[in-house]
Amino acid sequence: MKRSLWLRRTAALLALAMVVAACGNGEEAVDEPEDDETEEVEEEDDDEEVDETEEVEEEEGAAGEEGVLNLGYILPESGPLAFLGPPQIESVRLAVDEINAAGGVLGSEVTLSSGDEAGDATIASETANRLVNEGVNAIVGAAATGMSLSFVDAVTSAGVLQCSASNTGLTFTNADYDGLYFRTAPSDILQGPVLAETIVGDGNSNPALLARADDYGQGLLGATVEALEAQGASIAAEIVFDPEAANFDAEVNQVAGSGADSVVLITFDEGAQILQSMVEQGLGPADIPVYGADGIRSNELAELVDPGDASVLDGMRGTAPGSPPSDEVEDTGYLQRFQEETGLDDTQFAPEAYDCTTIIALAAWLADSTEGVDIATEMINVTAPGGTECTSYTECAELFADGEDFTYMSASGVVLAETDTGNGEPNAGFYEVWEIDDTGTVNTVDVVESTF
Repeated sequence: MKRSLWLRRTAALLALAMVVAACGNGEEAVDEPEDDETEEVEEEDDDEEVDETEEVEEEEGAAGEEGVLNLGYILPESGPLAFLGPPQIESVRLAVDEINAAGGVLGSEVTLSSGDEAGDATIASETANRLVNEGVNAIVGAAATGMSLSFVDAVTSAGVLQCSASNTGLTFTNADYDGLYFRTAPSDILQGPVLAETIVGDGNSNPALLARADDYGQGLLGATVEALEAQGASIAAEIVFDPEAANFDAEVNQVAGSGADSVVLITFDEGAQILQSMVEQGLGPADIPVYGADGIRSNELAELVDPGDASVLDGMRGTAPGSPPSDEVEDTGYLQRFQEETGLDDTQFAPEAYDCTTIIALAAWLADSTEGVDIATEMINVTAPGGTECTSYTECAELFADGEDFTYMSASGVVLAETDTGNGEPNAGFYEVWEIDDTGTVNTVDVVESTF
């Protein structure tokens, strides 16, 4: 954090000092109305028409609370990426709970509104409009690049900050969103080389690649092909498919006739259907090396491919954004804490979602404001090197209250950097190399850092 706006933050320091003191006493001051006033209000409410009451409630809910940090999320509660929803949603909730347990932001508890992206651009856009109308200051999400693209312009134009934990599409880096778009997941331009290195490192030199015909699929496809060719590999087939197709037999037939020595799938849940066809044609992991990326990494994948044989994908490998290994950077212990508190086994993009939420809250303190446009000006400073290191909202907020510069050591290892167009994203990323065993479980076998 840079101490460039110290005088402007004096009021925020005083507010935080009061919050810390209140937390230390274990008490909160609550203004309660006098009995006569309560009775008077109740009598007035009884006289109002039901429809008028409902109208007032709707208007208050849409306005949001001024001076309060109102967060919302747009994440997959249903749809093709529903398996990515629970880790991110629970991480957002966990972060909000920790923030509020520490006294909230600028003296008030953070509110949280939920929203489903559903794997449908129309639904995602409608959800975004609803949250904006409710008065949220910042939105965590969406999970899918395509879903974010359906509403990012509308959200940022409304002055609402957006932070995605899993948008990896190359599109966002240099797009102009008035400095209001951030992501804690690194761009696929960094994942492509790690995936290529994994493929070539296993002794393959002529892979066939199948990718979704969308920003995510084509972006990661291009980055992977470029890295494969740079490492001396040839490309047996480069196939882009419609993810809404009824079946993918034609694409699998292309792979079968390509002479490929390995297959790479850049897909979402339709990858299970592709794998079924591949297994039927003798192109499963038992026959030829098969690789995937973050969009297909799931402990449920093997069961989707063959409910009667958990070992159907034994040996399939791939890559996905992950957390840094503890021997390279400070281990915040977040993943263990997350699993203990939520009971979830899948942790993909959980640290990144936790970081989005925590960084937004800390940036609000630095900006002395809960407005999205103000918070955005301080997002980069939260993880900027040079301050006293802290690994939680509580630690960082206490340092700020003491007048110290701080550096938030994120759970995902992310350090936000500003792009040419004012967006914020990592300029380096840690990627796990994963492998599916004969029980269908996804295991991390290595963690690799990738930088621009």
